Amino acid sequence: MDVSVPGNRKKILVTGAAGFIGFHTARRLCRDGHDVVGIDNLNGYYSVELKQARLSLLMALPNFAFKLLDLGDKQAMLTLFAEQRFDHVIHLAAQAGVRYSIDSPDTYAQSNLVGFLNVLEACRAHVPTHLIYASSSSVYGLNDHLPYATTDSVERPMSFYAATKRANELMAHSYAHLYGIPTTGLRFFTVYGPWGRPDMALFKFTDAILKRRTIDLYNDGAMSRDFTYIDDIVEGLVRLIPLPPTSESGAPNKVYNIGFGSPVKLLDFVECLEDTLGIRAIKHFMPQQPGDVLNTWADTRELEARTGFRPHVTVSTGVPSFVDWYCSYYRV
Repeated sequence: MDVSVPGNRKKILVTGAAGFIGFHTARRLCRDGHDVVGIDNLNGYYSVELKQARLSLLMALPNFAFKLLDLGDKQAMLTLFAEQRFDHVIHLAAQAGVRYSIDSPDTYAQSNLVGFLNVLEACRAHVPTHLIYASSSSVYGLNDHLPYATTDSVERPMSFYAATKRANELMAHSYAHLYGIPTTGLRFFTVYGPWGRPDMALFKFTDAILKRRTIDLYNDGAMSRDFTYIDDIVEGLVRLIPLPPTSESGAPNKVYNIGFGSPVKLLDFVECLEDTLGIRAIKHFMPQQPGDVLNTWADTRELEARTGFRPHVTVSTGVPSFVDWYCSYYRV
């Protein structure tokens, strides 16, 4: 079944719709002809102006509706679900960032744990055909087996952020088992692209290089990441919407990796950005930071087998695309 077929119009909730991945997902679903309700609390973790700019593009679409709502408000969530009767729920709202979780763990507990519990409770009261939620490659923590596979151990997180994401996976499984809610978790690997978050490496590096400021490279730059372009993330997610898991293994619950499938050295990533900008970076090499893993690499075979899709946008294409957006948005 193809979720984008015009005759298969659905009502879909996207939480965190003013966020990076939420914005791109909501826009894609609207363009595919679905009725999308987006919610967000527009918190100040990073530029609210950037979130509002994303939101203004969504609000211009006739089949998009927005509600300012905090996931922590359980009654508001239950009321929303009762009123709207969503066919599908795409839960992308969360407090993001590994390092910030070291300083503000309470924020993560409220957003990522209590907030997700309220989403699950609303789904329990009004069961959707499919709940898809954001997990993270950070759940692999101290696991040193590469590439990361969903069958690998994920019991040693290196940050509280990672711990909340692993907790989300366990919470989703329990609700799938107890109440028959079809749930799919997506372990995102280093997502980047236009409209990205200012706290992420590509955004920070671009801003610093253009302003001739130093960029910090942790662990002396000896790291690699499975950088995944936003369009590939959205494509994989959208293809999974009409493919809810079944109860064959005991609960209608599944987790997938969604990444490019090949790591890129951080210094090579910076070099690609330098070549795109035509400016050499001023590099400041620093020790490894608490909570950071050295390497990430996604085994995406399960995703490909299920959806027929494999992420394919390379950094040599994705980085210039981000730079084009950045220079246009900030009028550089």
